[in-house]
Amino acid sequence: MGSLDQDAPPAAPASPSFLSDRSAKVFVAGHRGLVGSAVVRKLQSLGFTNLLLRTHSELDLTRQSAVEAFFAAERPKYVILSAAKVGGIHANSTYPADFISVNLMIQTNVIDASRRSGVEKLLFLGSSCIYPKFAPQPITEDSLLTAPLEPTNEWYAIAKISGIKMCQAYRIQHGLDAVSAMPTNLYGPCDNFHPENSHVLPALMRRFHEAKARGAESVVVWGSGSPLREFLHVDDLADAVVFLMENYSGLSHVNVGSGKEVTIKELAEMVKEAVGFEGGIVWDPTKPDGTPRKLMDGSKLAGMGWAPRVELKEGLAETYKWYLDNVVKQ
Repeated sequence: MGSLDQDAPPAAPASPSFLSDRSAKVFVAGHRGLVGSAVVRKLQSLGFTNLLLRTHSELDLTRQSAVEAFFAAERPKYVILSAAKVGGIHANSTYPADFISVNLMIQTNVIDASRRSGVEKLLFLGSSCIYPKFAPQPITEDSLLTAPLEPTNEWYAIAKISGIKMCQAYRIQHGLDAVSAMPTNLYGPCDNFHPENSHVLPALMRRFHEAKARGAESVVVWGSGSPLREFLHVDDLADAVVFLMENYSGLSHVNVGSGKEVTIKELAEMVKEAVGFEGGIVWDPTKPDGTPRKLMDGSKLAGMGWAPRVELKEGLAETYKWYLDNVVKQ
């Protein structure tokens, strides 16, 4: 168990370490999602041979009895909790009850069952939306709970904050080696390209692609285009997940970001280029912008020796190829 001092350096990895135990059972919750699928690809590339993967129809994580039965039967040694109900501004505003209740149920059931069944280590994945709307930039881990949240996604944010606190509480009271990672805005293969319920980057990619396909002269994009956003390729996050499983056992959550930010206008131009759309962009300032700026301070993780690898332009091209192969062709 790591130190309970939030400012203390990470404890040395337990022996045997995560990477030295590649035949151990690893439960990746949410393996079909953007994050979970990337974690599975990473673990498989590293030679992990005993991944526990269940679809929602096979295991409903909101059902306590089903989760407890699964953990009792399978006894995973490690858990990576990436299962969550996620979405953009529109989805959060439309389904607030779902965003708080579903995520709270998933987290509570998996973390508690992990403790009861003797899981050696659990990593909980949250989101940068846990931080206050006007947090000082770049956002450090200790900005948590210092000011009001962004109203458009507070239901999801409160659920994720509860997950962080639950990991801390179970570490303090039960000695569960539960750590939390808070990634910035993610993108990549297996993203959600739903026309209404997706995040900004995949939503833009779909709009530009469909405009290109029908020969449209322009695409309307929500907001002013002025907010600044940071994006991290999901394969970089998966790499950070493995790094933290191997190297970190502290009480505090850890930011995971690229350290680079672009305006939404710049992002739209980059996505437009990746898609090959040659029309114009029309901004609709009557629609909400969301948080004006959201850049993570990744110095804590960088100080441990981790750095991202995928540049945004390269990642967008790869993501668009995946979209063409897996969404358009279906």
